[in-house]
Amino acid sequence: MRYVSTRGAAPELGFADVLLAGLANDGGLYVPTEWPSLPTVDRDASYAELAAAVIAPFVGDDLDRDTLDRLCREAYATFRHPATVPLVQVDDHHFVQELFHGPTLAFKDVALQLVGRLFDHVLSQRGERIRIVGATSGDTGSAAIDGVKACANVEIVILYPHGRTSDVQRKQMTTVDSPNVRTVAVEGTFDDCQDLVKAMFNDAPFRESQRLSAVNSINWARVMSQVVYYVAACRALSTPLTFCVPTGNFGNVLSGWIARRMGAPIEQFVVASNTNDILTRFLRDNDMRTAEVVPTLSPSMDIQVSSNFERLLFEMNGRDGGLTAEQLQRFRASGALSVEADQRAAWLDGVFLGARLDDAGTLDVIRRQHAATGMLLDPHTAVGVGAVDELRARGEIHGPVVTLATAHPAKFPDAVERASGVRPPLPPHLADLFERPERTTVLPNDLATVQRFVATTFG
Repeated sequence: MRYVSTRGAAPELGFADVLLAGLANDGGLYVPTEWPSLPTVDRDASYAELAAAVIAPFVGDDLDRDTLDRLCREAYATFRHPATVPLVQVDDHHFVQELFHGPTLAFKDVALQLVGRLFDHVLSQRGERIRIVGATSGDTGSAAIDGVKACANVEIVILYPHGRTSDVQRKQMTTVDSPNVRTVAVEGTFDDCQDLVKAMFNDAPFRESQRLSAVNSINWARVMSQVVYYVAACRALSTPLTFCVPTGNFGNVLSGWIARRMGAPIEQFVVASNTNDILTRFLRDNDMRTAEVVPTLSPSMDIQVSSNFERLLFEMNGRDGGLTAEQLQRFRASGALSVEADQRAAWLDGVFLGARLDDAGTLDVIRRQHAATGMLLDPHTAVGVGAVDELRARGEIHGPVVTLATAHPAKFPDAVERASGVRPPLPPHLADLFERPERTTVLPNDLATVQRFVATTFG
């Protein structure tokens, strides 16, 4: 398998090089040159066995199958539920897929427990080291840190928006006492953090001197690893499904689109937004105009620039990298992006639906769901469940729906307690989280300052 950049000006690479590079050197995102078909997998296969089978075509010859099988087994042995990503029924036609049973209680663990092991294996084989720089709106950072904290060949610096994550999200990052881990609280938004990371990668001399790599969903391995749980849900329910995905950076729903492209029986995707609803506006009204980021009860979705939409745009443009780069430059300059009517008809209409829920609606969904079933939803998952309720009432979706439960309710205890009257406890392995000492560095939203920190923090 070979990979090309969405902006068309970077060299083709194999999987291992794409894993280590993260962002292409033309500023684009890597995608495979072709989309493979889903493999035939035994019905009794474990999640780890299914993951290895689905991922194998994307890895190609860069890892032998025995190694891939072992890394998948090790990654998913860290999950606390025997099904890894279990399905829970919430009404006659609605299921929640719990993706939060990994070490840091968020769906990012599904990819990053594997990606960390892929990094360490490839780097050990090559005798190399890398320095990961990542941006997080809350969950990616802790999942990435947990995935690489024991890696001998990786150092990691995570940027997060100062004061804009939950206390649990922050402390999961800042209490990790490993010599290869650093966290930075940036005085700005998640989009500012993401822009700083992209600027560092686009500074070729800095990128090369620091051996930078990425764990955000700009890294293809993240998106690839998330394809598996869509396939797992389709296999478990044995019927065509609609998936509802609480969405910020578009990486998670893009993984679902890839599963569909590979042959999974998926009919539609619901893109569920909070007040920062640029994707919902785009899907409903072709209005992709950036606005000021509004802090909400679902902070991991407080995003206006959804990086992974670039991968879908590349497909919509007939894989024309030059056209994609030109559109994105205009988007950056004007804050607005639109696509042609024929592109929408061919790629979006009937496949992607958008719905939004504000904080009041989010709290109401948490309250109603707990009253009806005893289930506690985190605010992000509640946005998804509320979006499904809204679209069903409009008659826009029919049949079985799976909403992705992207975080454990204990990651957002204040919001959950406010809505339901119940404060969800942290699992035993995190019960002492608030007693652990924190270490972090607050920096201004200034590229030179952040680059200096990245270059000097590890000595």
